[in-house]
Amino acid sequence: MRPPQGRRPSALRRTLWTGAEVTVTLGVVLLLLVVHQLWWTNREARAGAERKVQALEHEWAATPADGRGDGGEGNASDPAGDDTAAGSSGEGDGGGSGGRTSVDSTSSSREAPRWDQAYAVLTIPRLGLTVPVAEGVGKQNVLNKGYVGHYPATAQPGRAGNFALAGHRNTHGEPFRYINRLRKGDEVRVRTRSAEYTYVVDKTLAQTSARDGGVIAGVPRSEVVRGAGYSEPGYYITLTTCTPEYTSRYRLAVWGKLRSMRPR
Repeated sequence: MRPPQGRRPSALRRTLWTGAEVTVTLGVVLLLLVVHQLWWTNREARAGAERKVQALEHEWAATPADGRGDGGEGNASDPAGDDTAAGSSGEGDGGGSGGRTSVDSTSSSREAPRWDQAYAVLTIPRLGLTVPVAEGVGKQNVLNKGYVGHYPATAQPGRAGNFALAGHRNTHGEPFRYINRLRKGDEVRVRTRSAEYTYVVDKTLAQTSARDGGVIAGVPRSEVVRGAGYSEPGYYITLTTCTPEYTSRYRLAVWGKLRSMRPR
């Protein structure tokens, strides 16, 4: 027996209404997720990173590198150490073994940074960026906190080799969002308890494979893009992030050379 014709439109309306409600609910949920990723994570990570920078500066002021602060522990608490003396004038070309940057033979070896420990501050004047540097490139305890991460197998700031860093380009503070805007000659400064190191941007690799480990090698040179990088030892810095924006398919790298070191 066929149902009364009057009931069909009512059932159809209920079905359509339920479908519309589900669609709107899903849309709201997705919108909230986008807001959380693109706004809230940035807000929280930037605030946390700013507090960490302030905490480091306060700690360094209270316990200077010479250990003469309030209950200071001396250089042992500066994981980055100060093993470079950039010439007698504090300058060095950082361009290779023939540069004036040299190892300070009077410096003792320093304690290695603890995993996930924030131990330095990175400043890029062109970008208006000041952010903590932590040991390791894990997402949860470093990158997602808005910090820049140090690749553990690479050199420490101011030392011979390649001081290589990674940072988010989007979400979670996105400290490296605009490093593609850096140009040759721009300064990149790294502060530790004992010194401030000034690097100068020299080259940019706009895009390479996410597995191109050559960009963070001791002598940085792409294993994918022919001719990109260096061929001689020196004092380098490398900034890496994902590209294009909102993807992690490729990597962008910015390289610089150490120009000077100033004791703090």
